[in-house]
Amino acid sequence: MDQANPFETPRTYSLHRAEYLVGLAVSTGLIIAHLGDIRWLPFVGLFLYIDLIGYIPGAIAFKRAKGRPIPKAYYVLYNVMHSLITQGAVVAAWCWLIGPEWALLAIPFHLSGDRGLFGNFMKSFALPFEPVQQPGYLRLLDDLGLAHPKPAGHATHEGEPVPVGHLPATPRPVPHRAVR
Repeated sequence: MDQANPFETPRTYSLHRAEYLVGLAVSTGLIIAHLGDIRWLPFVGLFLYIDLIGYIPGAIAFKRAKGRPIPKAYYVLYNVMHSLITQGAVVAAWCWLIGPEWALLAIPFHLSGDRGLFGNFMKSFALPFEPVQQPGYLRLLDDLGLAHPKPAGHATHEGEPVPVGHLPATPRPVPHRAVR
């Protein structure tokens, strides 16, 4: 919403995703235009390695944890592997060591697809590794007078604990400020 309140309403979230759908469309168009020029083994490897390192280990840990906290290292792996900065460095290193090639389109195709199609952005330590609708977010929407979005992510079944997947923050003491 703004720098002091970095939450997104359903509308701004949709607009944010739409920007990445444009990136997905451009990378898809380039892939189609250069089908014969792409080395497909590197393309598939570049597409898959992001999730093999950055998503699958955390998803397995989340599922196995059954609502218990999972280590923050899984969040860090996800965020590093799904970072445009990290992947830009991978592309730069590839171009320097191997040379530029069309197989590198796998990287913007993957990241734009994750964000545009699936709405997957960076993972916060304050939220579960996998999406679970949070009551605090729903209260925010209520406070803003906005409708609740259709539930997305992992639903909880009756009698099951809400899968938190993270450790709750420890409240910090509020410093006393003198009024002048």
